[in-house]
Amino acid sequence: MERLKDKIAIITGSARGIGFSIAELFAAEGATVIILDLFQEAVDEAVAKLTAKGYKADGYAGNVTKSEDMESVFNAVLEKHKSIDVLVNNAGITKDNLLLRMKEEEWDAVIAVNLKGTFICTQKAFKVMMKQRAGSIINIASVIGLMGNAGQANYAATKGGLIAFTKSCAKEFASRGIRVNAVAPGFIQTEMTAKLPPEVVENYSKAIPLGKLGLPEDVAKLCLFFASEESVYITGQTLAVDGGLTMH
Repeated sequence: MERLKDKIAIITGSARGIGFSIAELFAAEGATVIILDLFQEAVDEAVAKLTAKGYKADGYAGNVTKSEDMESVFNAVLEKHKSIDVLVNNAGITKDNLLLRMKEEEWDAVIAVNLKGTFICTQKAFKVMMKQRAGSIINIASVIGLMGNAGQANYAATKGGLIAFTKSCAKEFASRGIRVNAVAPGFIQTEMTAKLPPEVVENYSKAIPLGKLGLPEDVAKLCLFFASEESVYITGQTLAVDGGLTMH
């Protein structure tokens, strides 16, 4: 049974990494996935990978921090596909530095993509979903938003902000039948972690009760749950995919 049959799902920052894994799993479950990323070439490449497998995929290039970009993308998706059923706010960046050395532009850039970008995309999606009286919005937060991290004050502020944003939107949108939840990945095997020295990865793994880094698919599976009817009575929640790192 395809859990997202005939659903239209927009995933931001999905040309590669965790975003692409989410898109691939959603497509495998019957959704038409909309790849949304910064560069057209990367978007086209991701769409080609999915359509080569027989999946339904479409793609647009745009900057999530620019309202006019997102307005044209969301309008184009609606015109072509007639609905927007799922939005995954996955686009995010890091610009790590100790607070004392952090430049204002490092702060501003991370706030702009991770928080403002999510605000803009959520607003555009909500306008469509409120008329449908149905929809699921999934924000990709981070365990750093739950526990903080030295050298990542800007990133932690945005991811903690996303968790609070998720709860506020869940309360605002619930009466329209729209659910909003957040996923907080821990240490996940990506291109970024692949560049780390083996001893650093080993140290990370020791701090994780399950003793290993997660996979992008682990994050994608939780997103699928939140996007599907299986989570129809769940909203305003943040669930960590972190091997037990942030147990409360």
